[in-house]
Amino acid sequence: MVVILGKYVTISVKVPPELKEKIKKLGIKPSKLMRKAIEEEVRRREVERIKGEIELMKPILSKISIEEVVKSIKEDRERR
Repeated sequence: MVVILGKYVTISVKVPPELKEKIKKLGIKPSKLMRKAIEEEVRRREVERIKGEIELMKPILSKISIEEVVKSIKEDRERR
């Protein structure tokens, strides 16, 4: 279930009753914990995706010399 509240949405998670009781006894704030875990997982997967894209571009980028890159940067700066 997803509910939109302002700039946030609600994502509900079902857990066994025993786990809910442990969370309560330990004073764990599930919303904060879930938010952090989701943010970390999203960040990890984004990094993996970017690494994969870099690997795909390596053969192309290896054909471009540093001198060509420097020249292109200088030309671009001069046009501004």
